[in-house]
Amino acid sequence: MLALHAFRSAPSIQAWSAARGSQRLAVVLTGTDLYGEFADRPETAHSLSLATRLVTLQDQAFAALPPALRAKAAVVYQSTTARRALAKSPRQLRAVAVGHLRPVKDPATLFAAAGLLADREDIELLHVGEAAGEWEQQARGVMAACPRYRWLGPLPHARARDLIQRAHVLVHASVAEGGAHVVMEAVRSGTPVLASRIDGNVGMLGAGYGGYFPAGDPHALAALLIRCRTEQKQAPASGLLARLRAQCDARAPLFDPEAERRALLNLVHDLLTPP
Repeated sequence: MLALHAFRSAPSIQAWSAARGSQRLAVVLTGTDLYGEFADRPETAHSLSLATRLVTLQDQAFAALPPALRAKAAVVYQSTTARRALAKSPRQLRAVAVGHLRPVKDPATLFAAAGLLADREDIELLHVGEAAGEWEQQARGVMAACPRYRWLGPLPHARARDLIQRAHVLVHASVAEGGAHVVMEAVRSGTPVLASRIDGNVGMLGAGYGGYFPAGDPHALAALLIRCRTEQKQAPASGLLARLRAQCDARAPLFDPEAERRALLNLVHDLLTPP
C-alpha cells in the first residue's frame, strides 16, 4: 500500500496494518504532515510508526522526523516536464510569484517588497493566485500604490507555467512547504528562484543555493531583486541571475519524470522484497 498523507490517510493506514501488519506499507509525507497543522497530531505519529517505509518530497524533511524513524525514510522528488529556457528582455527584471494568497504562502512579504520597490520602474512583480476577502483588498491596494506590481488572480495551470517560463525569476516566499511544485516548474523551465530559507525550499534547491532570503523579510527580498536587476545590466553573463540559473540547472535532473519513475519503482521493489 502507498498511502498519500500520513494524517488524512490515517484510517486506511490503520486498517491495512490491522489486516496485514505493517509490511509493504509506505506513507508519503506532505508539508502539513511535517510542518503544518497535522504535524503534532497523534494520528500522524501513529501512521509514521506503522509504516514500513516513509517517503519525503525533499531532502531536508528528515530533520523533521523523530530520530528513531529516519532510517526508514527515503526521498522521492516529484517531477514535472521540462520547458525550453527562453531569452529574456534586458530592459527590465520580471519576477513572478505563483500561489493562492493565504498565510502559509506569505503574500504579505511580497506586498511589502513591492512597496519597497515602488519607485523602481525596471522591476516588475507579477502575482498569480486566488484571493478573497482581506487578501484581495490588500492585493488591490498594493496595485494602486505600486504601479509595477500586478495581481493577476487565478490562472489556468498552462498560463501560469508560461509566465514562469518567461520571467527572469520566480519568487517563492512561503513560510512552510513540503516541496513546492512551482519551484520545480521554475527549475525545469530555466527560470531561477528567489526563495525563503525554509526546509521545504532548501530541500528542493540545495543547501548551497545562492537565492535565499529569510522567511518574512521583505527588505532582504527587495535587496535580492535589486541585486538581480543591477547585475543583469552590469554583468549579464556572470551576475547573480546567471549563477542562480546554473545552480537550478544542476538541480533540474532531480525533478525529471524518469527519475521519479525510477525512485518509485525502487520503493515498490523494496516493499515487495521479503525482509
